[in-house]
Amino acid sequence: MQAIRSGLVDLVRDFLAVHQRLRGLAARFHQGTLRFEDAAELIGDSETSLLFRLKERCHSLFRRDPASSLERMRREALFDLAIGSLFHEAMKFRENFYQKEVYGPRVATLRQQAGEEGRLLFLEFEKILAQAEARSAEAMQETEALLALTREQLRLLLADRADDGLIARYLVDNPHLVGEVFPDGLEALLEEIHGNSARGYTIAARSFLDSGFFEQAAAALRCALERNPDGDGLQRLASYAKGMRAFQNGRYQQSFEQLGEWLDAEPGPDETGYAALAHAAVSRIQNLVGDDDAVRQAGPPLAQRLEAVAGKSG
Repeated sequence: MQAIRSGLVDLVRDFLAVHQRLRGLAARFHQGTLRFEDAAELIGDSETSLLFRLKERCHSLFRRDPASSLERMRREALFDLAIGSLFHEAMKFRENFYQKEVYGPRVATLRQQAGEEGRLLFLEFEKILAQAEARSAEAMQETEALLALTREQLRLLLADRADDGLIARYLVDNPHLVGEVFPDGLEALLEEIHGNSARGYTIAARSFLDSGFFEQAAAALRCALERNPDGDGLQRLASYAKGMRAFQNGRYQQSFEQLGEWLDAEPGPDETGYAALAHAAVSRIQNLVGDDDAVRQAGPPLAQRLEAVAGKSG
């Protein structure tokens, strides 16, 4: 289960990038401005291709997981199949587009030079190139259709993994990219995944806190509070995040005030790890503040309070 939790965020990142770039590639194709080099960079059958890496990631990630429900496994299998189909349709486009863009000019040049020599062969070349042009358009149409359907399948996968903090924080960290792929935007996507966007921001914030990214956690909690001012424990967590961020930035008096507010709000049992981290930081205060007597005096009492909360984990 942990492999899927850690790997799914990479899959989401790669899919959003593939979706964005394929849409751009399709637009240039329809406008007649696409170059083969642009298509070859994205679509290929080696590790240099982002689409290839996405396909391989899906194949390796979605193996039968004993902890998964049958519904979840079905959705994972469908997504894997859709990505595989997307890859193969895109490869069809690449091959036909290559014939049109690379072979086409060569054939035209050689025919001008050859005169009547090989006339029948050039007629066959022209037939092949005409077919390649039609097949390119068909393959691109299928690629675009599969891309849209795969995006919708991803929505279902994300809802299945609504408790995955790594995914939640990636989404809130990349709102513009999310908006480019999901037309309704980040807010609507979080509501669809989590039931309401405030919960999505909260899950992201806890993941940031667990990893020590306090500035990002404070920003996510601010978004959660804007959407749910009375959310259980949100203000308390915001005080902790702001306190630890202030400590990292050397604003020790502000840090102590915020951490004191967090302690006054009675942290829950799942926050003892936060207390242990804060205690480790505050215990070093004597070595950090020099002659600032006010901070030196405030540090030990706060450290004792933090130690008491941290000890509750035992």
